[in-house]
Amino acid sequence: MVAPNLVLHHVGYAVKEIEPIAALYIERFGYEIASPVIHDPLQTARVQFLRIPGNPAYLEFVAPDGPASVLTNAVAKGGGLNHLCYTSGPLEETIAHLQASQMILISEPKHAVAFDGRRICWLMGRDRSPVELVERRAPDDLCTPLTEVEP
Repeated sequence: MVAPNLVLHHVGYAVKEIEPIAALYIERFGYEIASPVIHDPLQTARVQFLRIPGNPAYLEFVAPDGPASVLTNAVAKGGGLNHLCYTSGPLEETIAHLQASQMILISEPKHAVAFDGRRICWLMGRDRSPVELVERRAPDDLCTPLTEVEP
């Protein structure tokens, strides 16, 4: 069974503070900032997307937005690789496909601030690596992260 049109969107990396690690990756690897730091209270996180020019996939730094954040434990253990994110067609179809391959839905679809209200969800397989899905609005939708945040 072939996965329904999944495209790697970003690699999520858990960090305590976004700004110093973003500066390091910009200097070390030539990343460019692709979004401001975005607060998503539904995800209890602050996020920022970076991208190497010409590369379609992003690097997302995710930091807890406070001590009650779901990321607090991950960062306390040293942070690092947190998840892979794919864009997909209709979430319900992709979820059903991935559940048939033994993945478990760990977070129901909800609208995400960083993706201008596009729906996202989270799944996990036996490898215990979280997978995020972002729902495309159209077949050619690149699910570009927000480039401006309202104050």
